[in-house]
Amino acid sequence: MNLAVTQYSPGAFLAPAVDWLNQNLHPLFALISVVVETELNAAEASLLAMPHYGLIAAVTVVVALLLNLRIAILCALTLGFCVLTNLWTAAMQTLSLVSVSVVVAVLVAFPRGVLASRSRRIEGVIRPALDIMQTVPPWVYLIPAVIFFSLGRVPALIATVVYGIPPMLRLTTLAFNQVPRELIELGQAIGASKRSILFKIEIPAAKPTILLGLNQCILMSLAMVVLAGLVGAGGLGAEVTRGLTRMEMGLGLRAGLSIVAVALFLDRLSRAAFQGKSRSGVR
Repeated sequence: MNLAVTQYSPGAFLAPAVDWLNQNLHPLFALISVVVETELNAAEASLLAMPHYGLIAAVTVVVALLLNLRIAILCALTLGFCVLTNLWTAAMQTLSLVSVSVVVAVLVAFPRGVLASRSRRIEGVIRPALDIMQTVPPWVYLIPAVIFFSLGRVPALIATVVYGIPPMLRLTTLAFNQVPRELIELGQAIGASKRSILFKIEIPAAKPTILLGLNQCILMSLAMVVLAGLVGAGGLGAEVTRGLTRMEMGLGLRAGLSIVAVALFLDRLSRAAFQGKSRSGVR
């Protein structure tokens, strides 16, 4: 007598759920795709609106006037390197994708980090989720994004945002937890409102750790953007993928070094912008 063994697998339950979501929430996914594409197109168009030498000159002058000369020179060198590697358009595509992703990730993570620092219960709920999110390999985030939004820049941006939220949220919570209680009590003693205490006492005191969270968010986003080249996101990630699949080591190396240049540009510029204008520059 043959005994039939029934095998249960997660896919047997996930597949119908995914099909149901695609069938019933397709208008919502389509709306999200339109919004994301619009934002990315606007960011990319603004970066490519003028020739590369014009944009480099404009960025250098603005940074020199608003921040300091040292950061302006670094910005000019990193952007100029992308021109020398003949990957300017791809670099601007990556820069626009990372910039939009980081802005969205910060807008999502920062207020939740503040709330988590105010409530141990909220922090206790968020912390296990952050632990799981930071142990999951980055390419895993691309799978559900591709399932619901197909290939292209939309799943790449969504996966990048999700991947960049945990470090920003965790370090924001830590930053506000480390603010000396005496400073908050001093603000309360002089009759300052909660809003004033937040913006004039807590945020300035927590700025170094918040800046570290922003730095980690940028680096995580760049790492995801490189992987996103596998799903048709374009940019430098696609050039790295093309160089590896076609064994064009020169292209892969140029694209990899351009990613490093973009990372330095974003990191130093964000640090300088947060720390303000300084005579000695940003270390």
